Amino acid sequence: MGHSFELPQEAEVGATPEEVWEAIATGPGIDSWFMGRTEVAGGVVRTAFGGYAPETAVTASEPPHRFAHAAEPAPDGRFVAYEFLVEGRGRDSTVLRMVTSGFLPGDDWEDEFEAMGLGLGLFFATLVQYLTHFRGRAATPVTAFGPQVRDWPRAWEILRAELGLNGDTARVEPPGLPPAEGVVYRHDSQTLGVRTGDAIYRFMRGFDGRVVAAHHLFTAPPSGVEAEWAAWLEKLLAGRA
Repeated sequence: MGHSFELPQEAEVGATPEEVWEAIATGPGIDSWFMGRTEVAGGVVRTAFGGYAPETAVTASEPPHRFAHAAEPAPDGRFVAYEFLVEGRGRDSTVLRMVTSGFLPGDDWEDEFEAMGLGLGLFFATLVQYLTHFRGRAATPVTAFGPQVRDWPRAWEILRAELGLNGDTARVEPPGLPPAEGVVYRHDSQTLGVRTGDAIYRFMRGFDGRVVAAHHLFTAPPSGVEAEWAAWLEKLLAGRA
């Protein structure tokens, strides 16, 4: 059967339209809030996230007001498209609207649609955090995959305890870096986001049932940081959830 969808999100941020454009339409900007590593070149947006490497064609580029890119439809009709609309409001304030649209094939589209909506909610919330607290800085994306999870409520309980979540505060002890106090900016049934002074730490329920760490570090990461985060997740969750 399948389902066509459109997911609009909007926020006002304390950044100029030009700063927003750098975040949504350049590789280093997108690296600082989306997922994995991204390159924007030759009219194509290329993203690498684990073994997932989608390419989308730029369909609109009107700096600093509109940027859009979309995937070619698959044989089953599946595709996704992103559009960013940027409106300056004066005094370094900008309204940013992100609209994600596309088509999900199959009779089980509802579960995928829910997961997509929660994931996009995390990405957009991270973009707002980036523009509010880190704009103008480029992050190093860190992606690590943990074990398969059978009991997700239990996994989130363990993660919350490890991070010392207390309302909207947390304490992160990242491998190879000093401990840091953080602010919880996103928390739902499939995602968790924490902002510290020099990083954005995110945990997600992966499509394949594994827990995924998808962080953004605004200081130079230590060597082997992704392997260390994978080991951290394995030690924390393997056999416990």
